[in-house]
Amino acid sequence: MKLTVLTAALVSLVLSSFAAEAPRPNLVFFLIDDLGYADCGFNGGKEIKTPHIDALAEGGAVLESHYVQPVCSPTRAAFLTGRYPTRTGVYTVVRPQAKWGLPLNERTLAEALGEAGYTTAITGKWHLGEFDLAYRPTSRGFDHQYGHYFGALDYFTHVRAGVHDWYRDDVEQKEEGYSTHLVAKEACRLIEGQEKGKPLFLYVPFNGVHAPMQVPDSYLASYGSLEGPRRQLAGMLAAVDEAIGQIVASLEKAGRRENTLIVFSSDNGGPKPGTNTPLRDYKGSLYEGGVRAAAFANWPGKIPAGQRIAHPMHMIDWYPTFVKLAGGTLEGSQPLDGKDVWPMLTEQAPSPHEYILSAQAPDKAALRMGDWKLIENRSASAAKAKGKGKGKNKGKAAKESEPLALYDLAKDPGETTNLAGSEPERLGAMRAKLDELLKDAVPPGEAAAAQ
Repeated sequence: MKLTVLTAALVSLVLSSFAAEAPRPNLVFFLIDDLGYADCGFNGGKEIKTPHIDALAEGGAVLESHYVQPVCSPTRAAFLTGRYPTRTGVYTVVRPQAKWGLPLNERTLAEALGEAGYTTAITGKWHLGEFDLAYRPTSRGFDHQYGHYFGALDYFTHVRAGVHDWYRDDVEQKEEGYSTHLVAKEACRLIEGQEKGKPLFLYVPFNGVHAPMQVPDSYLASYGSLEGPRRQLAGMLAAVDEAIGQIVASLEKAGRRENTLIVFSSDNGGPKPGTNTPLRDYKGSLYEGGVRAAAFANWPGKIPAGQRIAHPMHMIDWYPTFVKLAGGTLEGSQPLDGKDVWPMLTEQAPSPHEYILSAQAPDKAALRMGDWKLIENRSASAAKAKGKGKGKNKGKAAKESEPLALYDLAKDPGETTNLAGSEPERLGAMRAKLDELLKDAVPPGEAAAAQ
C-alpha cells in the first residue's frame, strides 16, 4: 500500500514537472477598427483581397457569432476586463481629454498576464482614457505602448482635430509614416526582439479601417472597379491584411508561430461603406450588424483547422481564456462575465453562456438566449407610451431600434420579423432576465465623472 502511494506521488510529481516545463503560448490579438462582418473573404467578401487574413481563418476556427459592443471603447473595455459595460460604465466612446476612462479599480488582462510572467505590449489604438497618466496603457499593465489614444486621426500626420496623437510608452513621438505600417513595424520589432523563453502578449488594435478613408495610392491599384469610399476602404483593408502577414512572418522568423494563439476580431459592426451581410444595420446599433463581429482564432495543432463555430460567445470571454492558457490566476479580478471558451474552440463544446448581453446604456440593451434575441430601449418605450418620439425624429436611421423587439436568429438572422407580439411567454421570460441583469447596472462613466 505504501509503495503504491509513493509510486502515485512520484508519477504526480513527474507529470507536474513536465507541465511546468511546457511552454506557455504567445497571445496575439488583432482588433480591426470598424471592419464589416462580410468584408473579408473568410466571411463571404468578394470585392476585397485579404489573403493573409483568410489563410489564418482557414487554418483555425471562424467564430460566426462572436459578439462585441456597438462602438469601440466599450468593446476594448470588455476585452481588457472580461466584464460587460453594465459593470465598468464604459457604454460609449471615451472622448479626448474626457475626465474619465476605464475605471482604475479594474484589473486588466495585461496586468493578469504580466503577473503570470508575460511581456505585455499594445501597438495601435488605446481609446480607454488618457487625461491622467493613471489611465494610460503603461499604467494599466502594459510593458510597452506604441500608437495613439483615439480614433479618427489622420493616417499620415497622426493629428486628430488639430491635436497630435502618437506615443511610445506614453511619451509623445513625432514620427512620419502611414499608421497601419507603423503599427505593424512596431509589432514585428517587439516579436523579433522578445526575450527567448519568455511568453508574449501582443495586443494589436489597428486604427484601420476607421475613417478618415486614407491609404497610399499603391493600395488602390487593384480596385479600379470600385468607387469613392468603398474603393478607399478596400485599399485600407488590403494594407491591414499586408500588415498582419508581416506580423505572422515575424512570428515564424522568431520561431514562435507554432506556439502562438492568434485571435482576430472587429471592434464593432462595420459602418458604411463596409458590408455586414446578412446582418441588419451597422456600427452603433444593437441589431446584429452592430454587435456581431467578423472573428476567428488560430493556433496550429491546438485549434482544429477548417471550423466554423456558430455557438455564441463575447469579447469578454478572452480574458478568462487567455489567463487560464497562460497559467495565471483570476484571483484579484472583479467578478467576471466572461467564460473560458477553450473547450468550444478545441472540442466542439457548446457555448458556456446562458445569455449574451449588449448594452448601450443601463436602459438600452439587447439579450441573446439560445437562438432568440431581445432588444429593449426603455427610454424610447416610455416616450412612445407618452405619445412622444415623433415629429422631427421620425424616419431616423435604422440603428434607432424599435423600443421592444424579439427575433428568432436561427430562422431570421437579418432580424426582419419582430415576434414580440406573437411570443408573449418567451418575451416575458427574456424581459425578466434582462431586468435581473440591468437592475444593478452602473451609470455611464462620463455621467459618474461629471458628478
